[in-house]
Amino acid sequence: MEILVTGGAGFIGSHTLIALIHAGYTPIVIDNLCNANPIVLDRVAEITGVRPRLYEKDIRDRGALRTIFEEHTIEAVIHFAGLKAVGESTEIPLEYYQNNVTGTLVLCEEMRRAGVFRLVFSSSATVYGDPETVPIPETARTTATNPYGRSKLFIEEILRDLVASDDRWGVVLLRYFNPVGAHPSGRIGEDPKGIPNNLLPYITQVAVGKLKELAVFGDDYETADGTGVRDYIHILDLADGHVKALKRVDSDKGVFTYNLGTGTGYSVLEMVKAFEEASGARIPYRIAPRRPGDIAACFAHPERARKEMGWEAVRGLQEMMRDAWAWQSQNPDGYPESSD
Repeated sequence: MEILVTGGAGFIGSHTLIALIHAGYTPIVIDNLCNANPIVLDRVAEITGVRPRLYEKDIRDRGALRTIFEEHTIEAVIHFAGLKAVGESTEIPLEYYQNNVTGTLVLCEEMRRAGVFRLVFSSSATVYGDPETVPIPETARTTATNPYGRSKLFIEEILRDLVASDDRWGVVLLRYFNPVGAHPSGRIGEDPKGIPNNLLPYITQVAVGKLKELAVFGDDYETADGTGVRDYIHILDLADGHVKALKRVDSDKGVFTYNLGTGTGYSVLEMVKAFEEASGARIPYRIAPRRPGDIAACFAHPERARKEMGWEAVRGLQEMMRDAWAWQSQNPDGYPESSD
């Protein structure tokens, strides 16, 4: 069964390719590579024995999507493609809305044209904004504190309207918490371009000497140690969630919303300590001002995914740190510019 994976060369997408291949699917990738490296597909082939077909195109390219649907028998789409940095989204909001929202509209129009009505959408816990209570259930009030989060929220509403208008659709909205770690082989992992926007890749780059120190954005939140608390989930657990989501819409139509998280929150300083224990490296850090759009605490109530999809996170914090360090220590500069 062929599955179109938008943004499939990225961090989450590449690990999901492995999960899909292991589950017997044939992933087809479209990715403009603005935040990815095509070498990742060579690494996926090393791990699985299968190299997914790559179309180096933007999902806003209607002609490219039409070609893919004509050349392949696509049964479903997993939609990762999108800009994803909270801080950056406050600086260039129009680019975020254009890329994320318009890209999804074009994708859905071309899916409909091709008669493909199964979609798994990469949403985010940012749609909960500054949550009223934690852990956060899927029924919690949705809002957003930054343009990135609003783009995800807008897309969720668009997809609900689409399903309400056409009962052929089966859509799963996966609200991710904080994906970390890497494949245990150390061959694929998170390779941000420029300065990392997420905590763990920043920590690992400090550990290999690529960055001088970690900036801890705020130590005056209402948390146990004053630093922000988040729900960190191993990337392999997250990838498995997408396979379960595909099976959820094998026959069921409608919109299904699931948190993908562990249900446990860790502060920034707890993450630093856990990484130091797993790696043996020391992570110097300094306290910096809060970032615009950041909140104090955010972690999941993940029970619905367990009950309805049979999915739950099974990997712990030490595995997350160990695998992230395996990736970064083997690839201190990330992916090379050409195959090795």
